[in-house]
Amino acid sequence: MSRARVAFYGDDFTGSVDALLQFARRGWTGRLFTGLPDAATLRRAADEVDVVGVAGISRSLAPADMDDELRPVFAAFADLEPQLVQYKACSTADSAPHVGSLGRVVELAREVFGGRAVPMLFAQPDFGRYTLFGQHFAAERGTVYRLDRQPTMSRHPSTPMTEADLAVHVGHQTALPIGSVPLVEFDDLAARLQDAAEAGLVLDALTDEHLLTIGEALGALPAPVFAIGSGGLSHGVAAAAPGEAPAVPTSTAARGPVLVVSGSRSAQTRRQADAAAAAGWLVQPLPLRASERDVATAEVVRVLLSGRGVVLTSDDIDAATAGDRPVLEAIAEAAASVISTVARHGASRRVIVCGGDTSSRVTRLLGVESLSIAANPWGNVVLLRAQSGDPAIDGLELLLKGGQVGSDTLFTDIAAP
Repeated sequence: MSRARVAFYGDDFTGSVDALLQFARRGWTGRLFTGLPDAATLRRAADEVDVVGVAGISRSLAPADMDDELRPVFAAFADLEPQLVQYKACSTADSAPHVGSLGRVVELAREVFGGRAVPMLFAQPDFGRYTLFGQHFAAERGTVYRLDRQPTMSRHPSTPMTEADLAVHVGHQTALPIGSVPLVEFDDLAARLQDAAEAGLVLDALTDEHLLTIGEALGALPAPVFAIGSGGLSHGVAAAAPGEAPAVPTSTAARGPVLVVSGSRSAQTRRQADAAAAAGWLVQPLPLRASERDVATAEVVRVLLSGRGVVLTSDDIDAATAGDRPVLEAIAEAAASVISTVARHGASRRVIVCGGDTSSRVTRLLGVESLSIAANPWGNVVLLRAQSGDPAIDGLELLLKGGQVGSDTLFTDIAAP
């Protein structure tokens, strides 16, 4: 058995970082890999820290591809014998039968970790995500909406949410029975989870105290426990058994202009780009075509070296612009190319990547092997330090930002000395 009490897989990179932060805030040491390392490397990390994570891309995969992605990870985690294995899912339960299927995750987990019911906790109160009587709610710009009426998620381009009852939502993705446990049935939650006939159980939560109750219940179950959940699940588990690591720093010594590359098409990311433009930053589309990229990247380097920040957007990019490649693939390749060139010229050592799926692919394309938390300036904003065999990338500070995350002035706030 390793030292690590929890092993988690994140269905995208931004979610993986959030899980790492929730554990770190409560005194747990951790390490996040950008892909499944070899068994010896994973075991060494698990012997040194409280939690190990693998940042993945399953949220954007079809079920058959999810099998190929997840089976090796689940098998490797089982060998570590932690108390809990967490499948880190988005707090808005992003998934569908054809992509990022949480139902398929339940099926795979039961094959590897046994037939006990899989607890599912998507609530994350500090992020404006709540579940009550199985119905999920999500805040946007200060207003809490039922999930199927939330402006962003109800119109999500790949996984639009048309159902707020999470047991029904996940039930559409598997033939296995999915139920829920409301707050009024939390009196002996561990026993309810242990004896459940359902394959999966959605758990309510409105407050941090509810998260703690769930964390305590999961800690009381026989290992290994497999659970699906947001950063709220990570919070609850760590709060139930706090560690002794020092507090996370709020700043680093890095200074200079910031480069932002965006694969997000959310309205919030566009507001952030507009705020940066109003503050004097260069804001222009990401150069997708290789024939245009050298000239555009040279201009980005020149502007950064002059001290101005740069934002490269993608909300005006379509399939025609991407050519014969999938749009996400083309965006990630272009973004990684620009970041690499900027890093090699020393034009910026702090980069923001917007979009969960984009962050996943860009980080891997850059050759980042693992990530650690460099600073938590405020809220759920996390600066990461990259570990890489490439000297130009090693030590680069990255902020991997979900599309809806952050205030309108996030970009300029991060650039402040």
